[in-house]
Amino acid sequence: MAPIGTLWGNAIQRQSQVILAAAAVAGLELDTPTVVFNVTNKSPEYLSKFPLGKIPAFEDNKGLKLFEGAAIARYVSSLAPESGLLGKDSSEAALVDQWVHFGETEIATFSYEINALVAGYLGPYSKEMHDINLGRQARPLKFLDDHIAASTSGYLVSDRMTLADIAIAAVSQQAGRMTCGAAERAQYPNVFAHHERVTAHPKVKEVFGEAGFVQNALAYKGEAA
Repeated sequence: MAPIGTLWGNAIQRQSQVILAAAAVAGLELDTPTVVFNVTNKSPEYLSKFPLGKIPAFEDNKGLKLFEGAAIARYVSSLAPESGLLGKDSSEAALVDQWVHFGETEIATFSYEINALVAGYLGPYSKEMHDINLGRQARPLKFLDDHIAASTSGYLVSDRMTLADIAIAAVSQQAGRMTCGAAERAQYPNVFAHHERVTAHPKVKEVFGEAGFVQNALAYKGEAA
């Protein structure tokens, strides 16, 4: 099968990981040129296609250009409706979109914020902001844990894996590498059982790789402001 287009991304990046996993489940091939962050995406050739320099980015064989990870993953999934990645009807498609955006805005955002705080990217460290962000992430994680617990299939939308499951598994893997150490993961057993279920799927296992979960959540090692 010929590639459907070119993806500029990297499997270590969560959004790229979701796109690559969706393509694998859909049975679609992508050209994946080597990407060097802050080199490839700052080149004149890249910026002529994607002026914001964002990664991941995608161009199909007809010239369609996309630069948001969720939009690229949805487009790739739509090219193989038989895969069931977007659900079986418009209602399930809406639910898939709901969970994809939920993961982005309600969980992943706070993993990034806490990482940036601890690393000093946002100025002087603030324990107050760290704790606020942890609280903001904890509430949706508990909500997600309860939702999965109530699912008879163990999946988010239907009785089979959809793009929603892939996206949420990537979000929870990111959290498990940053903000959810062993103690925190124990509070959300269904979330991390779902992660294990999805990432064990033979078509996406290689994309997700090792979970890489940390024993202890990110913590600031200097003096708090």
